[in-house]
Amino acid sequence: MVKIPHVLERVEIPQGVSVEVEGLKVTVKGPKGTLTKDFSHMKDVSIRVEEGSVIVETYMVNRRKKALVGTAAAHIRNMIKGVTVGYRYKLKIVFSHFPISVSVDEKNKRVVIKNFLGERSDRFAKIYGDVKVKVQGNDIIVEGIDIEAVGLTAASIERATKIKDLDRRVFMDGIYIYEKGEAVD
Repeated sequence: MVKIPHVLERVEIPQGVSVEVEGLKVTVKGPKGTLTKDFSHMKDVSIRVEEGSVIVETYMVNRRKKALVGTAAAHIRNMIKGVTVGYRYKLKIVFSHFPISVSVDEKNKRVVIKNFLGERSDRFAKIYGDVKVKVQGNDIIVEGIDIEAVGLTAASIERATKIKDLDRRVFMDGIYIYEKGEAVD
């Protein structure tokens, strides 16, 4: 009998979390909410739920397929962690020349940055997905259950205050990410 080479990765499902798989569409439900991710672009990978864990595997392995299995398993782990504890990024508002004022526009799903380097026009950063943004003093806290949406929102805020034509050693004004992690309350 010929053994077919295959790669298998197992992701444990903790108590209070349910995972449903329809084809290559994975839905994770937990105490903080529900996340759905479509892995249909990963044609060579199969995903199934078995005995309290999610199994991601592929056959006729090469380097690319092995990487796909690891990537899918990591995404599912992040989804499980997101619906159980959530994610939080913290950003610091730094200014030395002009005081920056930051507010959250919930209606238009964006962050408004005023008086950056004394500019008359406001700068805007998009809020992605179902992410909560709070401004507390000189800190901005970005929280949510989807790590991609939280990271994109934090990066969008940081990128909105990027300085282009000035010396960065003198003009250190901006908003910078200084902490990433779980949203442990």
